[in-house]
This record gives sequence, structure tokens and C-alpha cells, in this order.
Amino acid sequence: MPEPGGRCLGDLGQRQLLKGWPDLWLVGDKPGGLRARSTTAAMAAAPHPPPSPPPEPDQTLALPDVLLLRVLACLPEPHLTGAASLVCRRWTRLAGRLRRRLAVRDWAFVAHRLPYRFPDLADLDLFPASIAAPTAAAAPHASPLLTCGAVSLTLDASADPPLGACRFVVDDALDRGLAAVAASFPSLRRLSATAASESGGLMAIAGGCPTLQELELHRCTDLALRPVSAFAHLQILRIVAASPALYGTTEGGGVTDIGLTILAHGCKRLVKLELQGCEGSYDGIAAVGRCCAMLEELTIVDHRMDGGWLAALAFCGNLKTLRLQSCSRIDDDPGPAEHLGACLTLESLQLHRCQLRDRSALHALFLVCEGAREIQVQNCWGLEDDMFALAGLCRRVKFLLLEGCSLLTTRGLESVITSWSDLQSLEVVTCNKIKDEEITPALSELFSNLKELKWRPDNKSLLAASLVGTGMGKKGRVFFKRQILPAHQRIKGKVLKCSAGVAT
Repeated sequence: MPEPGGRCLGDLGQRQLLKGWPDLWLVGDKPGGLRARSTTAAMAAAPHPPPSPPPEPDQTLALPDVLLLRVLACLPEPHLTGAASLVCRRWTRLAGRLRRRLAVRDWAFVAHRLPYRFPDLADLDLFPASIAAPTAAAAPHASPLLTCGAVSLTLDASADPPLGACRFVVDDALDRGLAAVAASFPSLRRLSATAASESGGLMAIAGGCPTLQELELHRCTDLALRPVSAFAHLQILRIVAASPALYGTTEGGGVTDIGLTILAHGCKRLVKLELQGCEGSYDGIAAVGRCCAMLEELTIVDHRMDGGWLAALAFCGNLKTLRLQSCSRIDDDPGPAEHLGACLTLESLQLHRCQLRDRSALHALFLVCEGAREIQVQNCWGLEDDMFALAGLCRRVKFLLLEGCSLLTTRGLESVITSWSDLQSLEVVTCNKIKDEEITPALSELFSNLKELKWRPDNKSLLAASLVGTGMGKKGRVFFKRQILPAHQRIKGKVLKCSAGVAT
């Protein structure tokens, strides 16, 4: 049937090419239905993308592994462990051969891939990997984790306090991993690991790593210290005792006098020893001092020792540095002063984040360390003027560092340091009660004779030192006083003359 304009769709057939859309056809069965169809001419007219150039051959394939290792060894460690190890498999393998220090996070990697990925390690930290991750099956009922560094603690919202124990890998897996490390890394020099109830893993390390010089042992007990005596060349030892609050251990306890005695008789070449969270008393410290004749540095962290242990420091005949960290108490019962003795070779006494409120304990500590040439007190509580006055017992001090001592005043500082004739260096940082305006002439003269002085007692003094010469830091009308320029003065003078003429 013809249309009103006299044109018939049937004369053009079932399909007709639209003039506006040359690449689309009209389907006659369904008016208005369109189907996309590219024509041959349109495809021929479309520009073809240029062919991609062939990949350039890897120029490093011509270099032998020995030469490429020398090149990669020149890279900084962040680039070597990051971008360089991601270039190709060969570079990953070679970068692993250059790696000397590693902290492992997954214990399954220790026994399977660690020897092949990093075959020449000298410093290995296995403690983060020994902390067991929450299983997927327990995910619906899992408690949140509180993570601080490498330690994760389980929080129980229904408990009071909501702090649980840290979960570790089972002892059998720990022993197998340590045995694999002993078999694969004979040149290992430093190891950080978690102690198991059995001593098979540490015995394997002692036999397979004869050059081991530094050992850090976590979750340690008296029984776990038995294989430590098998390390012939051990010089640095750090012991973190098993704490029920942190590790959830109830059997075997922590480190007592028994463990310290085993340690003293087995590690006679120790140079540095750190005891964290250890129990004990006079007997254990005395055994360490008598047997470890080469001990030069002793660090005691958050100890739980019985009273009287300070007197045993006199047996450390070669001790040069004594460091106390995070100790809520020093010594509950130090005993009579005439029985304390002294460390004649001690050079440095360092107190970090300790409670210094017990006068008798602090007096005993300064008596034992009376020959110290360096005293550092950082972020300690309770150090008032009368407590700091006890430091005057140390007559040979050459270096004094005070940081975060908020109770110490300028008068208390002056009363002590003016009596030290050998003082050469002084650092006072963030001691808010020490004021610049309270400095006396005697203290100023002492400052002028020092070889090194770092004086930042509070933020105000630091700000004043940084604003010297800038004209800022003044107050009141003096700061806002208008400075009249010479041109303004001339203009002002002319105005005054004109006004005077008018007045006359």
C-alpha cells in the first residue's frame, strides 16, 4: 500500500540503507528496529594501529651472576629488597643472596622457603613469626587484637581487664623450624627466637651455628636456659622472661636464681646481658658477676627481683655500663650501706622510665655507682630536688643528661652540678621547672666552662632561642610600637613647621 507521499517501502525491499546512518540497516519485519553492521568500506577506511615494536632483549642476561651480584651490592638496602627484587626471577634470586638481615612474619615460610629465598642470612628474627595468627574457623567468634610492634595480644570484651595472653606456635613446630634454620644457616651471627618447653631446637642451633654471637630469647624459663651453655662463642644475650600476663604461661614460671646460675656457668664469655622481667635475688646476680668475668654492659628491664640484689653488683669486676629501664622499683631492701660495695670500673649509669621515689634504694644505687663518669636520667618519675641531691655521691661525673624530669628545679640542679669539678658536658631537655630566669651567676660561670652544653629545659626557652634576632617574642606596647622611617620624619617635620606658621 503506497504512503501518502506516493512512496512504497516494498519497492525498496526488506532492508533499506538509511541516508543519515550509512552503517546501519532498517529491519523490515519490525519497523524502527536497528541492527549495527559495519560495512566493508568503513572497515577498510579505519586506520590500523601501528605494530608494536618487538621487546628489547634483556642486556643483563649476558652478565654472569658474579658480576651482577657486584652491581646489585652497590644498591641501598631499601632498593635492593624492594624494586630490584621485583624485576625478574633472576634478580629476585640474586637479591635474596645479598640479604643479610631478615624478620620473618610467617612460621610456615621458615621451614619451607626461607633457605632457598635467602640462603646467606647472618641476622634472623623469628619472634614475629612465632606468634600464631587467628584461625579462619574462629573468625566469627574471634576477639580483637591489640598489636604493639611484633607482639599481638587478644582482647576479651567480656573480661575485666579485656587483655588476654599472646598465642604462640606449638612447641613441636618451633623445634622443627629452629632445626631447619640450624641446618641451612651455619654462618648465622644473630638470632631472635621464642623458647619452647623442650630444648631440642636451641640445641640444634648451638650445634649448627657455631659462629652465633648474639641471641635474643623470648618466653624464657629456667629450663629453657639449659641449652644456652652449648653456645661456645655467645657474647650478647637478651632474655625476656615468660610472664603469665603476656604469654599465658603457668608452668615452669619465669627466670629465677636457678636460671641465672645456669646462665652464668654456661656463658662465661658474655659481654652484654639484658634481663627483662626476670625474678631472682642477690644469689643470681652474684653468680653472673663471678662467672661472667668479661661482662661490660648489664641492662635490667622491669625486674621482679627480691630485695638486696644491688649489693651483688660489686661482683661484676669489669662492668662499665649499668642500665635500668621501666623499673617500678629499684630495690625494696638494699641493706646497710657498709655492705653494698661498689662497681669500681663502672663508667655509665642510665635510668630510663623508672620510678625513683624510694630514697633508700636510690641512695644505695648511687653508692654502688659512685665511680660513674656518665649519668643519664630520662623520663623518670619522682626525681625531686632532695632525690637528685643523692647524685652528689658520684664525684667523678663528666657527662650529665636530664630529660623529662618535670619535678627537678633550677636550685636542685645547681646544688649538685656545682660540686662536680670534672663536669664537661651537660644536657637538660624538657625539665619544665628549670627556668632560664633562675640561673645564678655561679651557674652561668659553670656553663661557660663546659665543653658541650645543650640547654632546652622547656618549650618556652626553646622558642626564645629560635626567635633570637627576629624581633619577635615581645609583649605589650613595645612590640606594637611604630617605627618611624626617616622619610616620615621629614614629612612630619614639614607639617609641624606649616602648622607653626599658621599659628603665628
